[in-house]
Amino acid sequence: MSAKYEIYSGKNGQFYFRLKAGNGEIILGSEGYVSKSGAENGIASVKKNAGEDAHYDRLTAKDGSPYFNLKAANHQVIGHSEMYSSTQARDKGIESVRKNGPVAEVHDLTNDA
Repeated sequence: MSAKYEIYSGKNGQFYFRLKAGNGEIILGSEGYVSKSGAENGIASVKKNAGEDAHYDRLTAKDGSPYFNLKAANHQVIGHSEMYSSTQARDKGIESVRKNGPVAEVHDLTNDA
């Protein structure tokens, strides 16, 4: 199975996307968008920016869990990771987004019933 983006709608009516690795693990999630086209634009921005290491903010949550945000050239956050158990695991997550983000196919789940 190859990496893929999934566009889906939340219970709040907003649209989201997530990037899944080939093993099905979610490696990047988005904020909510008012429209599906907003989520599609977010994916396009991830594809454009994912390959650049400088676009990743390596952060630590209050509980000590490492995570990362992916930012666009305008410094807006376009995606965020899960919480990781170690900085090494977080860095592997970044590498997976860098590798898969630019080439993953988009699957629209909003039409699935």
